[in-house]
Amino acid sequence: MGAAPGTAGNPPPTHRTRGTSHVRYAYGVTTALLLAGSAATLVTGFPAGAQVAQNDSAQMQNVVPRAGAPASFADLTQQLQPAVVNISTRQRVKVQNQNPFAGTPFGDLFGGGQGGGGAQTREAQSLGSGFIISADGYIVTNNHVITADGQGEVESITVTMTDGTDYPAKLIGRDAASDLAVLKISGTKPFPFVKFGDSRHARVGDWVIAIGNPFGLGGTVTSGIISAVYRNTGSGSAYDRYLQTDASINRGNSGGPMFDMNGNVIGINNAIFSPTGGSVGIGFAIPAEIAAPIVEKLRSGQAIERGYLGVRIQQLSDDLAASLGLAKKRGEFIQSVEPGQGAAKAGIQSGDVVVSVDGKEVTPDQTLSFLVANTAPGKRIPIELIRNGQRLTVQAVVGKRPSEEELASNTFDPDAQQDDSDNGGFAKPDASKPASGAAIQQSLGIAAIPLTAQIARQLGATEDTKGVVITAVDTSGDAAAKGLQRGDIVLSANYKAVTSLADLEAVVRQAKAENREAVLLRIQRRGQPALYVPIRLR
Repeated sequence: MGAAPGTAGNPPPTHRTRGTSHVRYAYGVTTALLLAGSAATLVTGFPAGAQVAQNDSAQMQNVVPRAGAPASFADLTQQLQPAVVNISTRQRVKVQNQNPFAGTPFGDLFGGGQGGGGAQTREAQSLGSGFIISADGYIVTNNHVITADGQGEVESITVTMTDGTDYPAKLIGRDAASDLAVLKISGTKPFPFVKFGDSRHARVGDWVIAIGNPFGLGGTVTSGIISAVYRNTGSGSAYDRYLQTDASINRGNSGGPMFDMNGNVIGINNAIFSPTGGSVGIGFAIPAEIAAPIVEKLRSGQAIERGYLGVRIQQLSDDLAASLGLAKKRGEFIQSVEPGQGAAKAGIQSGDVVVSVDGKEVTPDQTLSFLVANTAPGKRIPIELIRNGQRLTVQAVVGKRPSEEELASNTFDPDAQQDDSDNGGFAKPDASKPASGAAIQQSLGIAAIPLTAQIARQLGATEDTKGVVITAVDTSGDAAAKGLQRGDIVLSANYKAVTSLADLEAVVRQAKAENREAVLLRIQRRGQPALYVPIRLR
């Protein structure tokens, strides 16, 4: 939980003139679920009595709308908006220089001897939102707002108040799994702040307002209703449980607060569902009941620990439920069980259907992943399941959930489709993870992860197989032209055994040092004998 890399100390605040024509934005866009961005605000100064929360009950008496559809949100907005801030980052991003002469006799002349462009860095900037939660300057935002694009690094984080005053921010803590981060700014007087409310009281149809910084335009307020509570988007994450709203949320809104009509922060704007990149009335906010405890731990420097059983699960679809003779939308199907983890020790088997955890029913809105992740590691809990049509209860001791990086390295779906929507057909790296295998991606045009025993089983290989697994292939590179694909296992390179990404990177470096133009890979594909494939270096 250290400070952001390269973040400056605390020089005095400065004023700047803000305009959209002079700012470059770095956004990672997908065609379905889009991470939003975050918030700026309108022009007000520090309000009197900033030691009291902007949404303190005494402060809200004269500004909350009356029951029913409010005639105006103006009083409510004026009271709350000073605590909402714009967050910008300055990044140093690595990019691959594209050589227009690659593949021609002039490729080596203009490509540094490799027939392609070399990696360079460029400066980029991103914008998002956040809100102050204490008079001494603690700020909540989304983790992705202050995370570098691709394989870059954040050099500085700047917080801009509603009056245009800039403050350098320090990163206090971040949590990729929940997509939350806590920053800190310092000033000569107390900051306006707001408090979390209780999202458990939120009901479908309740009015809400969202404050954010869409497309870097500055402080923007939108209103709508809660469309759904405890919405599961199907991501399978430990915190896939959102408040859904039709209030307009666009890129740039991430990290901004969602307020109820009493001025309570009941959600943190996080994502939208959109086929176009703009708001279509389906936005998602992290509920305060999930965010507040995590924020408090990050603020105090505590580690975030989550429960883990060690199972691979599948939602109980209508067809799957019908084939098992079970009720629809009740329970989740166990595809596989990880040896040595809590589920295996409790006797849970593949093919079981888990219907309740510690007395809580498993439903599409309250998934097995969510229930287990929010159980303290080490706790012994009853798990009710159905096996061969019979109900039984087992006792399981919840383990500690591995990091997101460890989970990614231990799970692999060979049937999943590579995301070819961006990055030259290359699956874009997770910005929250450290750069790993960068030299392999740049030189061979493949992304890979270490081969574990569990992944080997999923790929039909023996558990003692050593190598690395290809997770994505650059469709514009020689690896794709030679037929390499997701799920291929790299066993060796230039006749040297590959047991890790470091092994493969070492071979690539040596080949370049010897001015070789290609590397010979030995590839194992499911159900086929191993074969040698030469891949040209880029």
